[in-house]
Amino acid sequence: MQFIDPALDAYCEAHSGHEPWYLKELTAETHEKVQMPAMLSGHLQGRFLSLLSHLVRPRIAVEIGTYTGYSALCLAEGLAQGGNLHTIDIDPYLPEMVHRYIEKAGMLDRITMHHRPALEVIPELPTPFDLVFIDADKQNYPNYLRAVIERLSPGGLIIADNVLWSGKVLKPAPDQDDQTAALRTYAAMVQSDPRLEPVMVPLRDGILVARVK
Repeated sequence: MQFIDPALDAYCEAHSGHEPWYLKELTAETHEKVQMPAMLSGHLQGRFLSLLSHLVRPRIAVEIGTYTGYSALCLAEGLAQGGNLHTIDIDPYLPEMVHRYIEKAGMLDRITMHHRPALEVIPELPTPFDLVFIDADKQNYPNYLRAVIERLSPGGLIIADNVLWSGKVLKPAPDQDDQTAALRTYAAMVQSDPRLEPVMVPLRDGILVARVK
């Protein structure tokens, strides 16, 4: 969902760097062949994720929720020399497409795909994590936070997508569905955790960025 005028959003994109050619192809193919293409991070959010990754220079990054791989490719742009991004998803149909675009981008040595539930994979990954991007099933956001918080390095980032949930987070509690309630719980957990310094950014559907002290 866009919370600003589409013309302003286009203006922001036009002044937010350039997408690599393979991301443009990935965007086109996602819209042509994949259900719910609005889940794609897209140009503006992708450049934001790339910027954050470049600032942190993670050696180990973790993405929970791959979809068609757009955000993984953006996050991998900022990895430290020899760094690796572990991207996790359970979708049975998209891994071939994701792998194809990782290969097009020349990032096979930087991105490792995992096709099991994230709460099973996370304990098996090398630590410490320097950056975590959460963008999967919303009901599990609080569980994902619990799973990664102790594995993050000081100065590391936890980034969560869709935290505004098309504005539904403002609904009264009796009117919230399970996803909305979980997103509100996640935001409250991050805000109240003394180990974290959070900023919620109203970019697209909302991104909550939290730095580990």
